[in-house]
Amino acid sequence: MIENLEAASMERSWDEELPDCRYEQKQPSLIKPNSPAPNHILYLSNIDDQKFLRFSIKYIYLFQNSVAIDLLKSSLSKVLVDYYPLAGRLKPLHLAHEERDEDDEKLQVECNGEGAVFAEAYMDITAQHFLQLSHKPNKSWRKLLFRVDARTFVETPPLVVQINNINNINNVTKLQCGGMIMCTAINHCLCDGIGTSQFLHAWSQLITKAVDNHLPTPFHSRHLFKPQSPSSHLPPLLHPAFTKNHSNTGFSLNRYLQSQLLVPTSLTYTTSHTLRLKTQCEPSIKCTTFEVLASHTWRSWVKSLDLAPSLEVKLLFSMNIRNKVKPEIPKGYYGNGFVLACAKSTVQELVDSNLYYVVKLVQEAKSTLTSDCVNGIVELLEDKIVTTDLSASLIISQWSKLGLEDLNFGQGKPLHMGPLTSDIYCLFLPVVGDPNAIRVLVSLPKSVVSKFEYYMNDFLDTNSVEANGDHEKGNLFCKDVTTIN
Repeated sequence: MIENLEAASMERSWDEELPDCRYEQKQPSLIKPNSPAPNHILYLSNIDDQKFLRFSIKYIYLFQNSVAIDLLKSSLSKVLVDYYPLAGRLKPLHLAHEERDEDDEKLQVECNGEGAVFAEAYMDITAQHFLQLSHKPNKSWRKLLFRVDARTFVETPPLVVQINNINNINNVTKLQCGGMIMCTAINHCLCDGIGTSQFLHAWSQLITKAVDNHLPTPFHSRHLFKPQSPSSHLPPLLHPAFTKNHSNTGFSLNRYLQSQLLVPTSLTYTTSHTLRLKTQCEPSIKCTTFEVLASHTWRSWVKSLDLAPSLEVKLLFSMNIRNKVKPEIPKGYYGNGFVLACAKSTVQELVDSNLYYVVKLVQEAKSTLTSDCVNGIVELLEDKIVTTDLSASLIISQWSKLGLEDLNFGQGKPLHMGPLTSDIYCLFLPVVGDPNAIRVLVSLPKSVVSKFEYYMNDFLDTNSVEANGDHEKGNLFCKDVTTIN
């Protein structure tokens, strides 16, 4: 009964509408670099400007205490001297010999110092109340990030920061209790997760003046990911994560999911939980926490959706390639230094097999991403018809090992860190206060959420009790809500 009451409480909080933001000014500020920055065109690699990444990564932070707005603005202006492309604007590269739709055009960055968008607002809510809602994003959170008046993705500024609103900016919201919600929207074509973390920490350390600053100097050039001259006349092989098929025939799981009412589900896995998962594979096979949790999540996701047994399903997950390519990518590179690994199986094989089988698929997918394979993907993406195959795929992005939860603007680390919105993409998120725990967040049709949660927990023995006296199954649910001391 306790678990049912907790679940009901979570359901109510997920639907709760946030109060409207009251803006300090009608129009946001444009924060420019505080000293002259290079003015040039920045080439974006084929990994950077692929269609799959043409969106902004939207982070939300809850801090117990607010930071002076003037200090945030001045430090942002200073850090943009080093990260000046974020103060520029995207620009399509028009090739005279080609006629392409805007979505198919190569993108580049015009480094012109136009500035990052910065909005300020107030909201009538306490930090404690928002913390109780924080385990599951809902649509009203979009208020917290200023919505830029842009007709297309290309027209959207690469960096948006607010102090309370919605869409493509850095949104910092002052609360009744003096706390602060900060939301940022950072263009994914310019930065990956490692790059955004590097930028945010560089910004915060200008305020804290951290003595143990080990952040590298930003490395801007993307030419290391330029296509190499093909070694033969043969076209590059199509990697399983991609497709050239744009037809709408046949069943598309992705289209089906997008047509449904999606609700987020959030489950937290501690070290003891992941160790228990690993015991299902070891000693036959050694595996990492990511490998076993990704495998378990993919299998649970497929089982909950009641798909046709013969349907081929894929797991796509991001893999850092900074140390995999030759020559190695220099430290400080903040562009997209990852590619998608792809594990695939039929539904029947995935459901009928044990976890060991799925982990092996994930490990094999990782092992194929050699330097030659990465170069092949870069060459493949030269063809803008090639897109990520989302038709029957679960995509997992790992945010839990990037240091995002350690951001400190001088008033302490955040009480909460996560995405502003939840989507059909699955996120492995950090857990504030437990560096070894992982929070799994994904949105599913409302009708299958309970099944997904059941399968995600079915490896647990409900009779086992941890040292603190709590049932482990209970610990998986509703443990994202913390209190302010």
